[in-house]
Amino acid sequence: QVQLVESGGGLVQAGGSLRLSCAASVLTFSTYAMGWFRQAPGKERDVVAAIRWSGITYYADSVKGRFTISRDNAKNTVYLQMNTLKPEDTAVYYCAALSGIQVDSRIRTAREYTYWGQGTQVTVSS
Repeated sequence: QVQLVESGGGLVQAGGSLRLSCAASVLTFSTYAMGWFRQAPGKERDVVAAIRWSGITYYADSVKGRFTISRDNAKNTVYLQMNTLKPEDTAVYYCAALSGIQVDSRIRTAREYTYWGQGTQVTVSS
């Protein structure tokens, strides 16, 4: 069983920055792909960014150039640095862990992930 705990959400003005962290309680963290997803009220849960065990990253078009995903395997933690935030980035952000084959078609799809955190609210005011 993998437990994921997100932190770092909050309220920020448009143009500001936040860094989300997700700590995983699993010995084999380095073998998992890790993803960040977000869900706004009334909308589906969509991928924001993902990082494979190899460090190769994937970003949704809406966040390219503004967000950066990274991982520290020594700390069993994945990060999402969010810069130049916009009101449309407002959502609950979830981290998730995926094992097995880590191709783009899987790492960008929410249903492929086995383990999920509880979510952290990010609110961007205009």
